[in-house]
Amino acid sequence: MPPKVKITKEMVADASFELIRRTGHENLNARTISEHLGCSTQPVLYSFKTVDEIREAAYEIADQYHTEFILPKDTDENPMLALGLNYVRFGQEEKNLFRFLFQTDQFGGKDVAVLMADPGLSEIMGIMAAGLKVDIERAKEMFLTFFCVAHGLASLLANNSMEYDEAQCRKMLENVFFGMIAARKGK
Repeated sequence: MPPKVKITKEMVADASFELIRRTGHENLNARTISEHLGCSTQPVLYSFKTVDEIREAAYEIADQYHTEFILPKDTDENPMLALGLNYVRFGQEEKNLFRFLFQTDQFGGKDVAVLMADPGLSEIMGIMAAGLKVDIERAKEMFLTFFCVAHGLASLLANNSMEYDEAQCRKMLENVFFGMIAARKGK
């Protein structure tokens, strides 16, 4: 008799991430996970006490995936515009993950103040402040404005309320970005 395949905690978390990505977080439960893994529900719930714990593990994977997806590349001419466009594209290409990360009460509980205080943004703020010749506080204010527009576009796309047109999205983000620069210079 062949040995039974051991279902690990990581396998359950990875399967949950993939299911959420494909079918949405609303369809995640012990049965759908066990079907995906080809096992009974018992091994799925062995490492996690509840499906909510499984969702939390999947959220961590989705959050890391999102971060890698949106980061600008070294070759991007304007890292802030690239970051915004990547964020918008994430809303278009990964609709289920976007809604899971940013539009569920259970996991989206980070308000904008928490986002702005994220230590991971300090490098971006420093680059932005130096490039725009502004202090960190002004850079944060400009970033927040830019982020709100990018998030709005991504939300519209993730919820099928807008057709994706990369040139149009780029133009809107450029208008906001360069408009803030012009406003800073007093034009």
